[in-house]
Amino acid sequence: QVQFVESGGGLVQPGGSLRLSCVASGFTFSNYGMSWYRQAPGKEREVVASISSISGRKNYADSVKGRFTIFRANAKNTVYLEMNSLRHEATAVYLCHTVVAWGDYWGQGTQVTVSS
Repeated sequence: QVQFVESGGGLVQPGGSLRLSCVASGFTFSNYGMSWYRQAPGKEREVVASISSISGRKNYADSVKGRFTIFRANAKNTVYLEMNSLRHEATAVYLCHTVVAWGDYWGQGTQVTVSS
């Protein structure tokens, strides 16, 4: 079955950086696009960044452009989210997501807290 294991979250000061990782299993990772979403308390889940399968085309939410980078290592079945210049409003649970032929799947999430 499709599974994700996310890691890399934690407490960071404003202006700091974190790198999130999501290791996937249960499907042919290189064949599918991957996305990072986040959900802050009391807010709707929103897409942060996406990366396609073949071309590696990337898309970002306007709020993170220029500060966040999504990339993937197909040999490791892993997608990453490099987050720089973090702001308080980045505090949220970050989840990886994919849509495969038989459904869509979410990771369990990793908490990112930006606080001084």
